[in-house]
Amino acid sequence: MSGRILTIGYGARQMEEFLRLLHKYEVEFLIDVRVVPYSSYRPEFSREPLAEAVEAAGFRYVHMGAQLGGRPEEDRFWIDDRKVDYEQVKELPEYQRGIERLLDAREQGFTVCLMCSEQRPEECHRSKLVSESLVERGVPVEHIDADGELRGHDEVIHRLTKGQLTFDFAPPKFTSKPLKRRRSA
Repeated sequence: MSGRILTIGYGARQMEEFLRLLHKYEVEFLIDVRVVPYSSYRPEFSREPLAEAVEAAGFRYVHMGAQLGGRPEEDRFWIDDRKVDYEQVKELPEYQRGIERLLDAREQGFTVCLMCSEQRPEECHRSKLVSESLVERGVPVEHIDADGELRGHDEVIHRLTKGQLTFDFAPPKFTSKPLKRRRSA
C-alpha cells in the first residue's frame, strides 16, 4: 500500500483554512521544507506555533528545511548570486537523504504534505525542485493550489513553463526565482 505526496503553501490562508485542507486531503505528516521556518508576515506559521497548531489538530509536524530547502549557502549553487541552480542541489547527499525519507514514508502508506510559504506551487521550490525529483523517480505528486483544489504536477509545470517545450524535448531546468541571498554569520 503506497501513501501519497502532496504539497501546500500557506500564503494568505488563515490557520483554520490551512488545517481544514490538511484534513480534507487526509494528510498525516506535514513536512516543512522552508530553510528558515519563520514568518514575520504570518507569525502563526512560524515553526513553533505552526507545530503546536498542526499537532493539536492531529497531524505530525516535521521540519526538513536542512535537507529539502531551496537556499543552500555555498556559492557553487548560486547563479549570478541571485538564483539557485536546482539541478546542482539535487546532487547533494543531504538532499538525496531527504528525498529517500519522503519515499520511505510513502512506501509505508503515509500521506505526507510538503509545506512552504508560496500559495501557488509553481512559484515555489517544492514543485520546481522537490516534486521534480520525486516525479523523476516515478512518484506522483499533487499540489493543493491557491484555490484549495488538487492539481497534478504536470498541470503545475505546464503553468510554470506556459506549455513551452525545448527543441530537444529535454525536461526544463529550473532555478529559483530571484532571491535575497542568505549568508551565514
